[in-house]
Amino acid sequence: MKQLLLSLLAAAVLVLTLAPVHADPPVPDNAQKPADAPKEEPKVDGGDTAWMLISTGLVLLMVPGLALFYGGMVRRRNVLGTMMHSMVALAIVGIQWVLFGYALAFGDSQGGLLGWKLEYLGLQGVLSNAIYPGTHIPIFVHCMYQGMFAIITPALISGAIAERVRFGPYCLFILLWAVLVYDPLAHWVWAVDPAGQASGWLGKMGALDFAGGTVVHIAAGLSGLAAILVLRKRIGYPEHAMHPNSMVLTLLGAGLLWFGWFGFNGGSALASNGLAGAALTASQVAAAAAALSWMLAEWLHKGKPTALGLASGVVAGLVAITPASGFVTPLSALVIGLIAGLVCYAAVCLKPFFKYDDSLDAFGVHGVGGFLGALLTGVFASQALYQAGSGSTDPLGALKDGHDHLAQIGVQLLAAVVAVVYSFVVTLVLVKVVDLLGGFTLDAKAEGEGLDRSEHGEVGFDLGPALELVAEGPPQEPRAARVPPNGQRRFTVVVEGPSNGDLIHAWSQLCQAGPKPPSPQFRAVYPHITTVQGNRFRFRGGDAKEMKENLERLFQDSLDGTAVRAHVES
Repeated sequence: MKQLLLSLLAAAVLVLTLAPVHADPPVPDNAQKPADAPKEEPKVDGGDTAWMLISTGLVLLMVPGLALFYGGMVRRRNVLGTMMHSMVALAIVGIQWVLFGYALAFGDSQGGLLGWKLEYLGLQGVLSNAIYPGTHIPIFVHCMYQGMFAIITPALISGAIAERVRFGPYCLFILLWAVLVYDPLAHWVWAVDPAGQASGWLGKMGALDFAGGTVVHIAAGLSGLAAILVLRKRIGYPEHAMHPNSMVLTLLGAGLLWFGWFGFNGGSALASNGLAGAALTASQVAAAAAALSWMLAEWLHKGKPTALGLASGVVAGLVAITPASGFVTPLSALVIGLIAGLVCYAAVCLKPFFKYDDSLDAFGVHGVGGFLGALLTGVFASQALYQAGSGSTDPLGALKDGHDHLAQIGVQLLAAVVAVVYSFVVTLVLVKVVDLLGGFTLDAKAEGEGLDRSEHGEVGFDLGPALELVAEGPPQEPRAARVPPNGQRRFTVVVEGPSNGDLIHAWSQLCQAGPKPPSPQFRAVYPHITTVQGNRFRFRGGDAKEMKENLERLFQDSLDGTAVRAHVES
């Protein structure tokens, strides 16, 4: 015992000997500093800045990811045009944001409704070491990071109106939408004062939106719904089946979106800290859970799990977790993801019942998923988790000072409804004005040719004779467009009698492999058919009269004696 006490005494003497000597007692971190002490200026933190630079690149990668995701879901003749709707936002909104969009969204608050700061116009009054309030990252980095959000949000809307809008009016629309819808909403929720405290009216009210459930997804989804209600449906919808051209592109796009979303949600911590890690973890868990619940629901409902369903579930989970990602535990994120997959799948399945043409389910996934996520944020938000990750409880609104989750849910509901009404009404008016100015939708002929040819003069895939229809330059002499070089005649046989839906269904069934060999009529016409649009069968080669007669007999037999008439349209 004596030896133990001597050992402890020796260790204590050694520690005191090596300890630094203070002329005055050390001041605790939380002690009040003298009034005349110089105020420490915030400095750029290398770790925080590095993470935000990476996050900016990750969110930018989501734009080509979205282009691939949407591009694979449309018909082949529209793949380039659809991808351009996403990619062009990088140019248009990217310039708008630097010139004045950032000033409107994150400038000094004007009554909590809109921002304005002269130095932010073109960033012409900002130095490279200037710090964004409440952070340790440069304003330049914050501007570029938030600019990626401003770019991808109007691109999301294009999924609702895909395959039927003209490129020029669309470009005008996303420019005006960014100014009139996105910039005010971003200010209401995310703007801060010089002290780093919320200055937008929804932010001061305590609305929680960690990474854009209200500002991005509700706004984009409801704006897409407004555009759908103003513009006409795609020609042939819903009578004709409109199959995706490439699930490979869609799955690749979903994977890039998932990857980029780590910067979308994790970067919204605006620092390299525990909060970024919590948001990244919640994003991963929710995406996986929603992909699983959507896939299982589709499997039970339709008998087969599809690649499109899995990809849509991934995005639905990421959308729903976005407003909650920095505020909820991994198990809460799991629940949010499972619910989001089921609810968004149900919303998409109800689309034929309500008879609206949401081309790529932008409203069903982003509008519904964003609204659901905003509400579930109030249900599952954890004050302890947020405070441990950030060292602050300020953004937690009604949850601080011991208030219950019910109050926070009320705040979340109010903020979500405000975003719904504002984005829907302004977009409704905006789309109508653009449509009146120059016509927003394609005419029937241009839509039949596809966006790639009619709007851009090119094709997405060089897979066959479609390339012949795109002129590389003005012809030197007139030539007959309907006479191929090999001399095989092109003609169209129009089938009348049955409805287009019954006709397409019967043709699809005839093209399926089965236990019985195909009929002689089918073997006669099939090698010469190039395209089928409604009741119009396009041929290349073969005798026109024989093809007409074979089609009549073929459909009379397959449609149980329905009167079928056909005529040749040269």
